[in-house]
Amino acid sequence: MSVQAVYYSDRDGLEMALKRPDELLFNTKAEADARDKVLELSEEIREYLLRKVEGMSDELADKCALVIAEDKELFQKAFKKPQVLSEAGE
Repeated sequence: MSVQAVYYSDRDGLEMALKRPDELLFNTKAEADARDKVLELSEEIREYLLRKVEGMSDELADKCALVIAEDKELFQKAFKKPQVLSEAGE
């Protein structure tokens, strides 16, 4: 039997990571750091949405912000070519 190190983002927390190990536990620190950066961006987007979109609920802001942060590269391309958002759903 061997010992294996696994990593997770503190922003997700250990309990959440253990509930969704396929998505939130990583084999390398670099992967966990990348997840942490996505979550940091998501938090900033969330706060922006709550300031700019009147009546938006916290829950909806959380969901929208995480989707945008996780698909950051797609949104960057969409600023140059908006159709990529439609094509991504296909």
